[in-house]
Amino acid sequence: MIVDRPWADGALDEAVTAVHRGLLDAGAAALRATRGDPESRALRAEALARAATGWSRDIEAMAARDRVNPDLWLWLGRTLIEEAWALKPDARARAVQAHRLQIFHRAMDAARRPLLTAAALAPSDPVPWESMMWLTLGLDRPRSDKDAVWFEIARRCPALFPANVARLMTLSPAWGGTAQEMLAFARDAVSRAPDGGPMPALLPLAHFERVAAERSPMSRGAWFTDEALREVVAHAGRWRTAGGHPRSVEAHNLFGAAFYLGGLRRPARGHLAGTGGRVSRLPWSYLGDPARQFERACGRLDVVIE
Repeated sequence: MIVDRPWADGALDEAVTAVHRGLLDAGAAALRATRGDPESRALRAEALARAATGWSRDIEAMAARDRVNPDLWLWLGRTLIEEAWALKPDARARAVQAHRLQIFHRAMDAARRPLLTAAALAPSDPVPWESMMWLTLGLDRPRSDKDAVWFEIARRCPALFPANVARLMTLSPAWGGTAQEMLAFARDAVSRAPDGGPMPALLPLAHFERVAAERSPMSRGAWFTDEALREVVAHAGRWRTAGGHPRSVEAHNLFGAAFYLGGLRRPARGHLAGTGGRVSRLPWSYLGDPARQFERACGRLDVVIE
């Protein structure tokens, strides 16, 4: 298993490994290579930001030396977001929660200026705005702010998969929305998407998110009702030709987990095998530790990853 690298992009693997070692130029080059390719750019920005957590000051210094480079400002902004999420207080730590929440909000808000700079330097690029979706979520901004950022994405690249994931999350009942509008958004996005892309994977994600928002820690109900499972099955076939999409591995994880929990062994095995052993955070984190949950599913379904 390879955890938290849900992609089939050898160059990104190399860049992430290099960034973990502090070789930031490799990350900048990997991001620069994606100009004009929003899907690959969004994936690499996210992955390289997670790899660079703790290195934001160094990326900021790089951006200060090359102020007209949109890649560096995008990378800086997304890295600051990832660093901020690591500071988010546990809801159980009530005695220190207010102070830590202020620290978290300040850290998250620091990403705003770099992302707006990246957007100004590359006006047609939707990826800075996709990152801004997570910023508005982290800061719990009013719905009007979230809608405004989504508008900026929708007029540039409405089919950008991770942006649709972010929009789905802003509509989730866990983040101030409702299950009805979240599911309506997912269904509309899937209906508009061309066949072959991973957009149908929004449906299992929306159902996971709905149940996760509703259940208590002691709940033991099913994750997928028969009706929800029929809906996921009905749209899964539209995605079969998406092997070359940057988010294909994530889609395999989403469909594989849904079919596994729904008792549909054959399609579950196919999708879990399709991950190549690369485990995404979602949806497995809904069930517990992603690596353990993925391994358990493969064990119960006799899936051998080669």
